Amino acid sequence: MRATLDIPDSLIKDLLRVTGEKKKTRAICMALDDYIRSRRKEKLLALSGKIEFDLDWQKMESMELEGMKARETHRKPR
Repeated sequence: MRATLDIPDSLIKDLLRVTGEKKKTRAICMALDDYIRSRRKEKLLALSGKIEFDLDWQKMESMELEGMKARETHRKPR
């Protein structure tokens, strides 16, 4: 998508320096990706203690290993 933006030159220069990118578009995309990822993390962390989540990783791992073994026994030899 093309867009016309009024971004201060100093901000773009800093962004290019920090990202190590030569192209403004690529640097801006990287910055936007980082910002979005950061905001999503903040929102997830804000949910801490507000949602009941009963996760037994050992049980899940055991189920996954059983599934892998079952698939191996059903796999035809080459």
